[in-house]
Amino acid sequence: MEAEYDFSKGQRGAIDAVGAGKTRITIRIDDEVLAWFKEQVHLANGGNYQTLINEVLKAHIQEQREPLEATLRRVLREELGRIEN
Repeated sequence: MEAEYDFSKGQRGAIDAVGAGKTRITIRIDDEVLAWFKEQVHLANGGNYQTLINEVLKAHIQEQREPLEATLRRVLREELGRIEN
């Protein structure tokens, strides 16, 4: 081990560059949801749980038949109904 290290050429930030077409974000999800995705990757003998989450979200978007406005109205009605009860 050296007595002194030279960090003058060091750079701040992530070690791995984010690929084209991807954006690094911070997201908060329930512990149970994260555990489920990690378990699925484990059962598949490897992979990346973040990639799996991304693929599931993309599949959901592609299968979405309900227009966004209808989805928003439905969710708002459900949430307002919970508040009223």
